[in-house]
Amino acid sequence: MKTNRLLVAAVLAAAIGAPIAAFVKELNVPQPTTSSGIRVPFLHASPDAPVASQSELGSLARADEWLNSPPLTAQALREKVVLIDFWTYTCINWLRTLPYVRAWADKYRDQGLVVIGVHAPEFGFEKDLNNVRRAVKDLGVDYPVAVDSEHVVWRAFRNQYWPALYFIDAQGRVRHHHFGEGSYEQSEMIIQELLAEAGASGIEREPVAVNAKGLEAAADWRNLKSGENYLGYARTQNFASPGGAAPDKPRTYELPARLRLNEWALSGDWTVKNEAIALNKPNGRIAYRFHARDLHLVMGPAAPGTTVRFRVLIDGQPPGAAHGIDVDAQGNGSVTGQRLHQLVRQPAPIADRQFEIEFLDSGAEAFAFTFG
Repeated sequence: MKTNRLLVAAVLAAAIGAPIAAFVKELNVPQPTTSSGIRVPFLHASPDAPVASQSELGSLARADEWLNSPPLTAQALREKVVLIDFWTYTCINWLRTLPYVRAWADKYRDQGLVVIGVHAPEFGFEKDLNNVRRAVKDLGVDYPVAVDSEHVVWRAFRNQYWPALYFIDAQGRVRHHHFGEGSYEQSEMIIQELLAEAGASGIEREPVAVNAKGLEAAADWRNLKSGENYLGYARTQNFASPGGAAPDKPRTYELPARLRLNEWALSGDWTVKNEAIALNKPNGRIAYRFHARDLHLVMGPAAPGTTVRFRVLIDGQPPGAAHGIDVDAQGNGSVTGQRLHQLVRQPAPIADRQFEIEFLDSGAEAFAFTFG
C-alpha cells in the first residue's frame, strides 16, 4: 500500500503541477481502470457531441435549480477546492461511485472542499424535478446539487460522460478530471493535494473506507460479459423478436425459440418508442440472455402515481437466492416510480442465464438494461 501511494504521489506531483490544458483535453478518452488495476469494460457516454459555451464554474449560474444549497457561483466558490460530479440518477456507473463521493464530501468539508453534484439527465423523465428531489433524498445525497436539465453546465465543461469528476483548485482552475468508475485512491489524493495547495491543515491522508451495498456495490468485473443496452429503437442492439421492431406502432411480439448471449426480445402487445418500450396490455414480457452477477432495469409506470406489478424468472424459475433488492425470492415486485431497479444479484458461479420479466398490469415503460 505504501509503495503504491508513493507511486501515485509521484504521478500527482507531476500531474496537478502541469498546465491546465494538459487535463482539459479531448474527451475521446481511453476506458478507465479500477483502483485495483482491473480494466473497466464500459463507460456510460452521452450520444451527443459536446459544444463549449462558456467558462466552467461560471456556468453554474445558469443551473435550473439548486438542491441542498442556495445557488453557488464562481465568486462564492473562490478560495475553495471544488469537486464537480456529473451524474444522472438512473446511471449504475454513477451509483457505484456515490459512496466515495459522499465520503469525500463529509471527510474534507471542514478543510475547504465543496462537492457539487451536477444532475444532467439522460432520459426525459429525469428532467422531472420531483423525480430528482426524490432520488437525492432516497440516495442520501446531502451535498449541493445543481439541476442541469438542459445540459448548460454539461456543455460548458465539454463533458460527455456519466459519471465524470472535475477537480477545481482554489483559483477556479480545472486541474484534473476522471471519467467512469475506479481510481478512487488517486482521486482522493488529488483532492488532498489541492487542499494542501490552498493552505488547508490537518488533512487525514489515509483514504476513505466505504462499505458499499445494494446498488452501490462494486461490479463483479471479472464475470461481466453483458454491457448496457437501451430498449428504445434509437439506441438498442440485439433485438431478436421475429420480424424486428415496429417503431412507434402497437404490435404483438413473440419470443424466439432461443436467445443467444446479450440478445433480448418481447412477448405481448408493446409499442417500441424512441427511448423506451411501452406495454399496452397486461402480461407482456421482456426476455434477456445475460452473463453477469447483477441485472438492473430502468423502468417506471407511464402514468405517475400508478403501480405496475411484475414477476421475474431466471432460466424459467423464481430467482430464489439470486433475487435483487427490488424483487422477492419468488420473483414478485412492483413498479411505482421511474428509476433503476435491481432485479438480479446472483451468487457464484456466474453463468449465462435467461432473464424474463412479466408485467401483470399494462402501463409499464422500460428504458435500459445495465449489469454488474
